[in-house]
Amino acid sequence: MKHFSFWRNQFLEILKILVTLLVGLLMGAIVMQLSGKDWFQAYSALFSSALGNRVAIANCLLAATPLIFTGLGSAIAFRTGIFNVGVEGALYLGAFAAAWVGFTFITLPGWVLIPLCFLVAAVVGGVWSYVPGLMRARLTVDEIVTTILLNYVAILFTSYLVNYPFKVPGMANAMSAQVAQQAQLTRLMPPSQLNTGFLIAILATVVIAFIMRYLNLGFELRSVGDNPIFAKWVGMPVQIIIEKVMFISGVLGGVAGAVQVLGVHYRFAANFSPGFGFTGITIALLAHNSPIGVLFAALLFGVLRSGSATMELFTDVPRDLIRILEATVIFFAAMDFSLSWLRRRRDGIHH
Repeated sequence: MKHFSFWRNQFLEILKILVTLLVGLLMGAIVMQLSGKDWFQAYSALFSSALGNRVAIANCLLAATPLIFTGLGSAIAFRTGIFNVGVEGALYLGAFAAAWVGFTFITLPGWVLIPLCFLVAAVVGGVWSYVPGLMRARLTVDEIVTTILLNYVAILFTSYLVNYPFKVPGMANAMSAQVAQQAQLTRLMPPSQLNTGFLIAILATVVIAFIMRYLNLGFELRSVGDNPIFAKWVGMPVQIIIEKVMFISGVLGGVAGAVQVLGVHYRFAANFSPGFGFTGITIALLAHNSPIGVLFAALLFGVLRSGSATMELFTDVPRDLIRILEATVIFFAAMDFSLSWLRRRRDGIHH
């Protein structure tokens, strides 16, 4: 009965995600109609190009892969009541760390080099997010401010690294040397760049779901997220829990960066991310911080982003429409999140 209730809740979360996305598509159709565009043709091009064949589906999964990691990183922090918006910074530093290991230790065999790249990227990302977590837990410094500022530090610092000390002579763009051949992740469905990073993302989803549902840490983070005062009074180490969760959130961001370097770009390039970390915030809100919901929402976003270029190419609708859809999704997800928070607070006051 307990397992039935769990899967019923997961189904309801997925249903909410679909409804929110459908509302976003409806709003997009209204915008196109008011602009004199053919919304049916635009959406037909969008979904047919994203799901029309085997390679197109693989490209959707590729687009969803970093979003799964960043969505999980945001979700586990949000569920603890910590609004971590610094996954983007952890992603950048993790990506550079993986690239550095990959182009430095080129004599190592692949079965050693790839895990080492991921390990270093995970530790760097985790430590980077641990710092604002420590400030939040010990000094009550607002984590939104610190993580936003640290994002800029991470992006600018890694840009400096590939513009000066690690710049490759003769390259037009600021980027590092290429990682060793044996450090590159295996492609799953050539000619698509979909790689084993997607399988790692699925594994990460399972691990985070297991932690949140079955481990003591999962119970603690849910308790702190629902009522931090009660959690403190019953003896939970609230400060340590916040620090642990922020570290895990950063680890996921760092691994996301490593997957992009080792599986897609094969080197670190300045400003390589189109906002994976920030999109992860949207996905976490849309999924109500459910790991299974994050996976589903990331796949939907992968479809939208993968098909947007073809939609722009074959219709007169710009790919910026997808940004409108995402903004609409953010609006309704945030509204639902706020209403849920108000209901929890009201119930807490009444009881």
